[in-house]
Amino acid sequence: MVSETPNLPVVHDALLPERHPQYDLFICDVADAVLKDVMPQMEHPFYSLSKKPETSVRRYEHNGQWLEITPSVKGLATIYDKDILIYCISQIMAKLKAGEKVSQRVRISSRELLIFANRGTAGKDYKALVEALDRLEGTRIRTNIVTGDEEQVDGFGLIDASSIRRKHGLDGRLIHCEIKLSDWVFNAIKSNDVLTLHRDYFRLRKPLERRVYELARKHCGQQTAWKASLEILLKKSGSQSPEKLFRQMIKNLAASDHLPDYRVEFDPKKDMVTFTNRGTMKAAAPVAEAWKGALDPDIYGDARNVAPGWDVHYLEGEWRMWLGDNEIAPKNPERHFIKFCETWFAKRGRP
Repeated sequence: MVSETPNLPVVHDALLPERHPQYDLFICDVADAVLKDVMPQMEHPFYSLSKKPETSVRRYEHNGQWLEITPSVKGLATIYDKDILIYCISQIMAKLKAGEKVSQRVRISSRELLIFANRGTAGKDYKALVEALDRLEGTRIRTNIVTGDEEQVDGFGLIDASSIRRKHGLDGRLIHCEIKLSDWVFNAIKSNDVLTLHRDYFRLRKPLERRVYELARKHCGQQTAWKASLEILLKKSGSQSPEKLFRQMIKNLAASDHLPDYRVEFDPKKDMVTFTNRGTMKAAAPVAEAWKGALDPDIYGDARNVAPGWDVHYLEGEWRMWLGDNEIAPKNPERHFIKFCETWFAKRGRP
């Protein structure tokens, strides 16, 4: 994790490198390449931005809505722990789009989750996942914030339960986890209270940068611009930094100009922060096709081998539609198409 301490902006390395640039975005049989998050968690400060464990109760109130978060002895869930929920939400939304049944229980491959979140896949990264699950499950929440059409004021966790399957051997790495989302989170998903995040969200180095992006995405959205006073932004961010330090961090963020989707400007005289839409977001309605190029004719033979019995041109049509629905422009279309055919055949068998 990275602390909130501001550094002088260095534009060329402001974002983390892409650790897995070649992976095909086929994840957990659903393979949603579009990051999704529930809007109430983007609007309000549920997560710690601190490197050190936060173990004190946190209370937040704004415009009649209140939120009380009680951490476990292991600390409050962090904004990096939230990667697990973003992964689960993204997969469930993809299943709903495909007309498949969904439930609060989500089974995930630990390795694919780490790749999805642009993390490493060493032993320490698997250990960090277990610690994150403990914090997510241990953090308890009371709130009057409605998800869907339900207000839930009894205590609940960000996840209700988790189970882990570990491979025996020298490294003891996780094979997969099963997570049960809380009713509160699942209600938000079912009600489509979700927004798409930029893929570079996982490349943001600092916790505050992620939180500020969430606020900009929620409040500015597709609008031209959104303004907020530094005081309100500090309150909504959940940052525990003093205002003077927070102001400097926002100045650094504006100077580096690397926030996805939005340009950040700070007016020191008015103490106002302006987020301007870069115009990089996809339109709200999915495009018909995300990639319109022609496949190499030789690839059809490979497709027939991995999906015997299926009309490869029919599969190509389904693949192109899937690309459009999920807003994907593959870097290697031929390899992506073959992987799609493999997954199609694995799920459906011969026609």
